Amino acid sequence: MSNLPDEAFRDTIGTLDESGNRKFIFPKKPSGKFYEYRKMVSYILLAILIANPFIKVNGNQFMMFNIMERRFNIFGFPFWPQDFYLFVVSMIVGVVFVILFTVIFGRIFCGWICPQTIFLEMVFRRIEYWIDGDRGSQSRLARQEWNLEKIRKRVFKWFVFFLISFGIANVFLAYLVGSNALFLMIEEGPVSQASNFIALLIFTGIFYFVFVWFREQVCIIACPYGRLQGVLLDNKSINVSYDFVRGEKEEGRAKFNKKEDRTATGKGDCIDCHQCVYVCPMGIDIRNGTQLECTNCTACIDECDTIMETVGLPKGLIRYASEDEIARKEPFKFTARMKGYTAVLFILLSVFVGMLFLRTNVEAIILRLPGQLFQHKGDKISNVYTYKIVNKTMKDYSDIHFELIDKKGEIKNVGKAHFKIQKEGISQGTLFIEIDEDLLESDKTKVKIGVYNSKELLQTTTTNFLGPRSFN
Repeated sequence: MSNLPDEAFRDTIGTLDESGNRKFIFPKKPSGKFYEYRKMVSYILLAILIANPFIKVNGNQFMMFNIMERRFNIFGFPFWPQDFYLFVVSMIVGVVFVILFTVIFGRIFCGWICPQTIFLEMVFRRIEYWIDGDRGSQSRLARQEWNLEKIRKRVFKWFVFFLISFGIANVFLAYLVGSNALFLMIEEGPVSQASNFIALLIFTGIFYFVFVWFREQVCIIACPYGRLQGVLLDNKSINVSYDFVRGEKEEGRAKFNKKEDRTATGKGDCIDCHQCVYVCPMGIDIRNGTQLECTNCTACIDECDTIMETVGLPKGLIRYASEDEIARKEPFKFTARMKGYTAVLFILLSVFVGMLFLRTNVEAIILRLPGQLFQHKGDKISNVYTYKIVNKTMKDYSDIHFELIDKKGEIKNVGKAHFKIQKEGISQGTLFIEIDEDLLESDKTKVKIGVYNSKELLQTTTTNFLGPRSFN
């Protein structure tokens, strides 16, 4: 008779008890091949994450998301409010990539790349193992009365966690306001930079709350990506999966007995040791199948492989596999659904790359002054315009001026004819365009204007030139 689990596990989650109260998880310290790989990947990603806001490329911060000033730097390329369409397209590309990745590889992002998982499992949890001990020691300490030992360990752990949370908050603030603003706050002190310092304290409190108390609840409750997997995963998706065919067989799971031949008795290879449950940081039983809480962290794979090696059974009872591979022995196939997402991703990437090549370092907007008609100045017709020039670069332009490109006429700037724009600066003003009436083609003539720095053409823009209605 099969020992397959019933569906009762779907009525609750591993982080809640029967009365619905929070149940803290004390996972066993993982070890094994995949855990070592995850550590290498995690520490490389942590180094990149911490270094990103402090690296400069051509004077631009490598990564910055200054929402308040609507300025973004991605891989050293600055994006201004005028480039918001590029930012939107890049976010859409990222979403489609995550969707495609999930359809193929399940929640591998959560277990290997997500900053929440990396900080929790590879920083805070490892410190917790160092201070509180492994699963059993942590569980006993939680039940222990508040004696000197418990107070000492708790205060020391919480203090270390606060320092790390404060450090993470500094890095996070550097992403939001820029590393220069962060260094300025350090140099001038919190009083003169009160707004940034208050933000720093708020972020520290949030990170401290998340990594000390909320923890895996972020993945279960707060993260929208976890909700997506329900509609993205199918039988073809590769997940951390339990081979129920091999693990259950005819007689189901059974405790290991080295004196018996499990093949002859029809018992499954799963010896029901529950080590895969004890090591799970989400508190689930992977043998119940794909579940919302699973982040594909591979801890159960390493633990199960260790047990299988100990009892002399083949490894891979829990492994990366699709449901069809386990149930039907079907190899992985690149399905039509995956091809569709790939095609969409390729199109979006092509559009985005094209937009990047068309993007200019200096953006000029020249518009006719609303409500103003043209003026006669002898044989010339004059229109008044407002202009706005945005310098998106980290260098100054000292000799900016305007020239008509496709019409014979004259541009008269109100103020200095030649002016300068500082790096990442904006210049606004008023100008007049005068063109011989004989050269006008209609009452609304398109004119092309070049924005020059000395003799270098920075950008061309077009606008309408209004003239009298005296054309055939």
